Parts: sequence; C-alpha cells; structure tokens
Amino acid sequence: MKKIINTTKAPAPIGPYNQAVLSGNTLYISGQIPLNPETGLLVQGDIKEETKQSMENLRVILEEAKMSFENVVKSSIFLSDMNQFSEVNEVYGTYFKADTAPARETVEVANLPKFVNIEISMIAVQ
Repeated sequence: MKKIINTTKAPAPIGPYNQAVLSGNTLYISGQIPLNPETGLLVQGDIKEETKQSMENLRVILEEAKMSFENVVKSSIFLSDMNQFSEVNEVYGTYFKADTAPARETVEVANLPKFVNIEISMIAVQ
C-alpha cells in the first residue's frame, strides 16, 4: 500500500508525479529543483543558493511525512557541472550530521528539468 505525500510548502509537481510516496515505512521523494514554492520562480545564478532551495524543498516534504533529514538513507544529486561539486557539498553537508549522513551519489548530467543546475532526490525510512 502506498500513501501520496504532497505539501503546498514545496513546489507543485510539474508533471505526472507526486512530491513523495510512502510505501510501508519507506519514503521516496521525487527530485527537487531550486524552485521557490512561494514565488513560483527558480532560484538561479548561485549554486549554493540553488542547493539550499532544493534542500529546503526536501526538508518540508520530509516534515509533511513526519520525518527529518535524520531519516534519510539515500540521496541522489544531479549536477549540470561537476566543477560545482565542492560548493554543493558545502551546503548539502549543513543538513546532515557527519556520523549519520546517508549514502549518496552525485552525477553530472547534460540537462535537468527547466534547465536548472541541480536536482536532488532522497529515500528516507521511518
């Protein structure tokens, strides 16, 4: 059985998907881009701010599912430019404790939705 998780505090999906799906005790969060849910505008120009907005979108989805970043067991980061890895890592790292950080991969891709520079998805367990 699955439960759909959506919140108005995160950007509405821009396609036929939901923000997250809870299946059993596992939460699968769709990739979040740096879209400000209050303005509907993309945060652009500074990869640190783009990363922060993407992480904040993930945070509110986790909260809607009554979880936090402590519940995250796997992250996937998609970047348009791997040269920005260290800046992304710097912001990303502020959301996790080093000794309980999740497994993760970071890959460079040719394009992302709305041609943003970053997209992050997560899997969390209650």
